[in-house]
Amino acid sequence: MRKLATALDANPMSLYHHVPNKEAVLRGVARTIGAQFRTVTLQEAPWQERIRLLATDFRSLAHRHPELMAYSFSHQPDFIQPDDPFWSELTAIVAAAGVPQPKVSEAAAVMVAVVIGVLSAELNGSLEQWSNLKPPVSVSDGAAAVEAGTGAVIQGAGPDPDHMFRLVIDTLVTGLEARLADGHHGEPNGR
Repeated sequence: MRKLATALDANPMSLYHHVPNKEAVLRGVARTIGAQFRTVTLQEAPWQERIRLLATDFRSLAHRHPELMAYSFSHQPDFIQPDDPFWSELTAIVAAAGVPQPKVSEAAAVMVAVVIGVLSAELNGSLEQWSNLKPPVSVSDGAAAVEAGTGAVIQGAGPDPDHMFRLVIDTLVTGLEARLADGHHGEPNGR
């Protein structure tokens, strides 16, 4: 709060006339950034393309404000509100996909959770680290790999983060398409 007061050329105690604490400041900044979220809306495009574009735009926002988004992802479960442009567009797309209205929020929430999980791992470096992990090699597989000259682990040679993000979104889209085609409409195991 002292740093903020210095940046504003104000007395640190005077800030408390406007906000109760640092948490309230961070929450307000996160909401302001979230309200600025904009995506190109392609109403005529298939819902699958609209999901991909929305997720990509959300990822771009996260990369423009990585520390704020990482904080919001881990400390503010309510940083996405019903009137946020992101949530409004996502629920409209999920409804356009054919998810029954009572299940739209549930399906959208799962999609947000997956995307935020991937973005959190991407922003904190975990995704890159995990992508460089190799599966355990059995003794016979290890001997064959050494004989073939492929036993070395190349650090930093993991998949491209853009490719990995597209893979996640494609998996979400494919999963929703399959559930809708099977007539599950968001119900686990057909229930």
